[in-house]
Amino acid sequence: MTKVLSLFVAVEDLARRVARSLEWLPPTLARIGLGTVFVQSGWGKLHNLEQVTGFFTDLGLPVPGFHAVLVSSTELVCGALVLVGLFTRLAAVPLLVTMLVAIRTALWDQVESLGSLFGLVETLYALVFVWLATCGAGPISLDRLLARRRERAPAAPLAVSSLAPQPGRGSA
Repeated sequence: MTKVLSLFVAVEDLARRVARSLEWLPPTLARIGLGTVFVQSGWGKLHNLEQVTGFFTDLGLPVPGFHAVLVSSTELVCGALVLVGLFTRLAAVPLLVTMLVAIRTALWDQVESLGSLFGLVETLYALVFVWLATCGAGPISLDRLLARRRERAPAAPLAVSSLAPQPGRGSA
């Protein structure tokens, strides 16, 4: 029995080491997949604004023309940011909101239970955007590159003279 337990512990240790070495993979694949989907969707919508506006009109959205441009631009710009991993946490939020609004306005009649809600691809997109917004873009991203540059950059000293009153400007 001890040999079997020892074998399970060894396999678990190996699995943990392999998983740790692949931690970069899930956020990278999620960003590439979702970013590509939303860049293509936004691009397509921007080139068919009349059709998107008509769809939003049918849904009863206020100012459908404005919302068509807003949603299309959000999907294109934020999708591109997510794709390359730049400002990912920030870019994921408008995309999350877009998915939640899409679920509520266009798909809500398909939701009969928690299972049907989680069966919608838009819900799965929203969940991945929550993950990206909270956990970030991962190690293979422009966000990580910028973070490393900030860590290496020396902090600029605060000049005491900038805090002193300037001649001729008076004091408060």
